[in-house]
Amino acid sequence: MTIPSELEAKILRYFLAEHWRVGTIAQQLGVHHATVDRVLSQSGLPKVERAARPSLIDPYLPFVVETLKTYPRLTASRLYAMVRERGYRGGPDHFRHLIAHVRPRPQPEAFLRLKTLPGEQAQVDWGHFGKLTIGRATRTLMAFVMVLSFSRAVFLRFFLDAQMANFLRGHVGAFAAWGGVPRVLLYDNLKSAVLERQGEAIRFHPTLLELVSVITIIAGPISKPFEGHGMRVGSRGPLLADSGKPES
Repeated sequence: MTIPSELEAKILRYFLAEHWRVGTIAQQLGVHHATVDRVLSQSGLPKVERAARPSLIDPYLPFVVETLKTYPRLTASRLYAMVRERGYRGGPDHFRHLIAHVRPRPQPEAFLRLKTLPGEQAQVDWGHFGKLTIGRATRTLMAFVMVLSFSRAVFLRFFLDAQMANFLRGHVGAFAAWGGVPRVLLYDNLKSAVLERQGEAIRFHPTLLELVSVITIIAGPISKPFEGHGMRVGSRGPLLADSGKPES
């Protein structure tokens, strides 16, 4: 939430010029003391330590912490009902504010930054673009996508299915458009590329391996830090796409 500049000025004036306590400023301005702390912190002032006062929630905190440890996604309203049944007499809004400080935070997921040489590596995937009506027939519109890992250049070609023949046509089209072949092609668990995967053991589609052997490239899986996150097409480079009709 953005704090209005006028409110920031009042908080700083009361604190620095009038020497008011944080609690007094919060009470007089009708804001939470955390808002006052935030303004003072953003201004480079040291955090004001306040003596902890007894709270109605204190006897129930061990129960709350243990419950959230077991059920971290339990809603505050459900937890409030549970402590009310156990004798808690505080209000729901204050309870939600207190619970926000003890709720376990999800661990941030680590990502491996991908750095490659120009032309060294590309990532391959299918994209689904819904349905396309052709005459009386309804067909699935798929996009073959290949992204160069260094430049983020994107090649995209539409097809009316994700069959292996079109998967191979997409490869050949990308190589022709770029006038070259990346040394390494990375695939996620695409059915067009990977028939079976157990840990590090991967069985690629034999038809894809035939193409790989002809143009002497290396086929590999998306490494574990990228699994489940799709292709990295953010901040992409130039886009090469067909302007004609999708191929069947």
